[in-house]
Amino acid sequence: MAKSNQNQRLHTFSALVENRPGVLARVAGLFARRGFNIESLAVSITQDPSVSRMTIVAGGDERALEQIRKQLSRLIDVIKVYDHTGEAVVERELALIKVKADSSTRSEVVELANIFRAGIVDVSEDTLIIEITGDEEKIDAFIQLMRKFGIEEMVRTGKVVLPRGFQPQKKGARG
Repeated sequence: MAKSNQNQRLHTFSALVENRPGVLARVAGLFARRGFNIESLAVSITQDPSVSRMTIVAGGDERALEQIRKQLSRLIDVIKVYDHTGEAVVERELALIKVKADSSTRSEVVELANIFRAGIVDVSEDTLIIEITGDEEKIDAFIQLMRKFGIEEMVRTGKVVLPRGFQPQKKGARG
């Protein structure tokens, strides 16, 4: 994803939130009211079933995104907010890609999937569904290679992140 200007940059936020109805709508609404597009959003429960982790990627200038982070921290159902921009994190994305693959192209598609450590999760006479995980650049590169075969359908999860190793709570976290 290209930066629109020098002041714009993608930020990756994690928000630990109460796992209850309406929280996602309130968080997404905060971004919408401020005129920010969410580039990706992934939500799931954590090791504690009463808490969900939201990973939100949004672009904007530093000052405006800092205001978003502060406002997000003040929402009633939000437990903690982290801005992972510039941190050492493990980040992954998942994609499922349905690719045309007949008898003449199937072995080449399978070979490329193997090179990218992707898995074939469904086979039909004319298509393969490939599951691939990795960082955004890896997924983008694989998709680019699959385009020549013909992508029938595709879905991506968006980024999920966790900080590497033990990192003490830093400024920007609440809770």
